[in-house]
Amino acid sequence: MGEFKKGSKKLLNAWAFYDWANSVYTLTIASSIFPIFYSALFGSQTEKLVPAFGVVFKSTALITYITAFTFLVVAITSPILSGIADYVGNKKSFMKFFCYVGGLGCIGLYWFSIDNIHISLLFYFMGLIGYWGSLVFYNSYLPDIAYPEQQDRVSAVGFSLGYVGSVILLLLNLAMVMKPDWFGFDTSISQTIAENGSEGEIAKAIEDAKNAASFRAMKVSFITVGLWWILFSQYTFYILPKGVSKDHKVTKTVVFNGLRELRLVWKQLRENLRLKRYLAAFFVFSMAVQTIMLVAVYFGEEEIAWGSSDAKTQGLITSILVIQLVAIAGAFLTSRASSKFGNIKTLIAVNLIWMSLCFYAFIMKTPMQFYIAASLVGLVMGGVQSLARSTYSKFLPDTEDTTSYFSFYDVAEKIGIVIGMGIFATIDQITGSMLNGILFLVIFFILGIILLFRVPKTKN
Repeated sequence: MGEFKKGSKKLLNAWAFYDWANSVYTLTIASSIFPIFYSALFGSQTEKLVPAFGVVFKSTALITYITAFTFLVVAITSPILSGIADYVGNKKSFMKFFCYVGGLGCIGLYWFSIDNIHISLLFYFMGLIGYWGSLVFYNSYLPDIAYPEQQDRVSAVGFSLGYVGSVILLLLNLAMVMKPDWFGFDTSISQTIAENGSEGEIAKAIEDAKNAASFRAMKVSFITVGLWWILFSQYTFYILPKGVSKDHKVTKTVVFNGLRELRLVWKQLRENLRLKRYLAAFFVFSMAVQTIMLVAVYFGEEEIAWGSSDAKTQGLITSILVIQLVAIAGAFLTSRASSKFGNIKTLIAVNLIWMSLCFYAFIMKTPMQFYIAASLVGLVMGGVQSLARSTYSKFLPDTEDTTSYFSFYDVAEKIGIVIGMGIFATIDQITGSMLNGILFLVIFFILGIILLFRVPKTKN
């Protein structure tokens, strides 16, 4: 099959379709079903503690530390892999590799348990590194397949496709969890209790049986995510260009090409003040945004008074659905706003909303208040991600070496997440409250806004 021309509709749509494939990971695993499943592992325990790596962790702190560690691995390895991809000329192979590692990691979560916590965390690590690792190469395709005037829109289309696709699968997963008997999960109780138990015993047995079936349905949902991700990505892999094929062997020197490329990009930033200052601002505000998005459901599970286990499950998933549906409109509204007011001014406004949400977290106690916050998060979540990516793309100098520049972008983002998640987890572990960590993130938003104001309007 011949390669499609840059800017062609089919090529742009195929690129954006990878968001449809991989966004089910961020919604089901990172944002909704897995956090609920992880909490359910501890039953009704007041103190949710996990012994791992010779230390007893607060459950939310442990998963936050593992998430931060994964981002650290991505930050270290992505420039090395990007250098190899540039040299060999086949970034699609690396994108495929991480996609399959992530998909298999999601499937492996079916066997996640506290008793086998270390192998369980390995599967969690695989899903997370697969998702973010593949994005390094996915994002680097954007200036290769789209012209500057197309990039804001196709970036927003990608995020929107991701929201729609992930909501479709989440609705299926939600039905499985809330109505497990519809999908063949056993919700029957023992004949002895049914025949001889009191009314209260029978009611409790029915509730326990349903909860056990819902728990099994959550585990099966992880398999559906892995299969969805791997299968739907095949269309993107089929259409995207392989890259410029080069008959080069990978040697020790080549392995460190990526690090040398990063140093070269760093030197070139000195001559591009606008890109340099934008990257500094992005590093800071992305640190806070990504941390909030990664811990939001754990926060809702721990800090909101839901009333019952069923109400908590329904409420958390409902809030995630609200976020996704509002985010579809949010991504396009942000794109429209950027075309009218400019990318930087729009990013400043979006960051002000994020900062306000941090303060709002301190008064959130009821489900309705959490739903309001979810609506606001949805409005700015897709917008800040898609606009941050396309703004960086538009600020790049004229170069064919887009992989190295996007590798630098991703390394900055990942190191920021490592710092943000590390600080958040430490505050959570020491103080026992996630609220204190949320308040600390306000500092990052304030600094990010100040740095955005310092980005020059034109190239220097």
